[in-house]
Amino acid sequence: MADTPTAAFSIRLRVRLDNVPGALGRLASAIGSAGGNIWSLEGFEAKRSHLDEDVVVNCTSEAHQQQVIEAVQAQEGIELLSWQDRTFAMHDGGKIDVISRMPVGDRDDLSMAYTPGVARVCKAIEAEPALAHELTIKKNTVAIVSDGTAVLGLGDIGPLGAMPVMEGKALLFKEFAGVDGFPICLATKDPEEIIDTVVRIAPTFGGINLEDIAAPGCFVVEERLKELLDIPVFHDDQHGTAVVTLAALENALKIVDKKMHDLTVVIAGVGAAGVAIAKILMEAGVPNVIGADRKGAVHTGRDDLNVAKQWFAENTNPDKRTGDLGGLLRGSDLFVGVSGPNLITRDDVLTMAKDPIVFAMANPDPEIRPEEAAGVVAVMATGRSDFPNQINNVLCFPGIFRGALDAGATAITENMKLAAAGAIASAVPEAELAPDFVIPSVFDHRVGPMVAAAAAEAAVRDGVVRQR
Repeated sequence: MADTPTAAFSIRLRVRLDNVPGALGRLASAIGSAGGNIWSLEGFEAKRSHLDEDVVVNCTSEAHQQQVIEAVQAQEGIELLSWQDRTFAMHDGGKIDVISRMPVGDRDDLSMAYTPGVARVCKAIEAEPALAHELTIKKNTVAIVSDGTAVLGLGDIGPLGAMPVMEGKALLFKEFAGVDGFPICLATKDPEEIIDTVVRIAPTFGGINLEDIAAPGCFVVEERLKELLDIPVFHDDQHGTAVVTLAALENALKIVDKKMHDLTVVIAGVGAAGVAIAKILMEAGVPNVIGADRKGAVHTGRDDLNVAKQWFAENTNPDKRTGDLGGLLRGSDLFVGVSGPNLITRDDVLTMAKDPIVFAMANPDPEIRPEEAAGVVAVMATGRSDFPNQINNVLCFPGIFRGALDAGATAITENMKLAAAGAIASAVPEAELAPDFVIPSVFDHRVGPMVAAAAAEAAVRDGVVRQR
């Protein structure tokens, strides 16, 4: 549940007020007394005896929505005509459309777009399959593939439950990079079946964005698909999160005057995101990364680790530290949370090294709230939009796929990810860097093109571009 009113739980109320002085004030007072935040007044229509008004109110939960509604209904001289949950209204009918790119207005158009002219294009692609990347939607289309087993903070809600998230991802692909993303939600949790299905549909797409597939299966799916396909495969929960985390860290280090090679980093959560963050931080030069799960430090002395955690144990924690999360934090420079709410306290942050950096990214409730860490943390970031420094994957995945598609890339390499992180970090001018501004806004439309250009250049340097 949200702790402050937010658009995620906003409602639109259509109310009829007696046309007398003070009626609108009583409405506002009733909503405020119930804890609602009036966001806007819309659709005013005045008549002799009454006036109708649309009121948008931000709430904190579905239960709170009902409290606000009941408070309005209890007011004399105010009639609630109707109300709607704005989030559900936005999703009505889905969030994306398929549209044609050119008109078919006469016989000539039809004969070129479809039969008989289309046959010539089909035969050309049959003779030279690489032309599919130029002459079909493959040029600009990404499959957003999920089995619905690890959706946001909701967990395993199945393929139908996952659809609104995948549609949202498609919306963001289009809005921030002009990429056509299409949701593919699969009715299987078997990694082998997921792999087989994606391989079979791959001819349609120019890239595969894996999304919300639970660990450790997600690691198997990604690695196998990278081996089997000649188009980019990217697991956004892993690599998108890792890229944006690195970007935020690059700028945070400028504020605290530390270097990558001097850092000790503690990561809470050794799932898909935690493993990918560890990999990219080590690739960027961080020598000492320590992971913790519910049982404490991840190290080679444990015999209860899955394949992904075993890799983590063998490649991190060079001093073989053991113990709980609080103990691991002592003397560390950076805490990265990709786990759950309220895992660390202000006292824990006080045990960290001078000028500690805290990236508490659990959603909707972070590992520690910014107000609790205020005054003891040098740089604070979360995964939430209502706090400064939101570490949000939308800064990465649209642009990195835009760059990969533009370059004709056959894969997304580690250098492309590092280049993407550098591009995101550079979107914050050094003169404007501040503890509450180390990462650009998700609405900064410069970021997508900057990431695309950097990723495309890295793909060319790495030699993973399709020959034309």
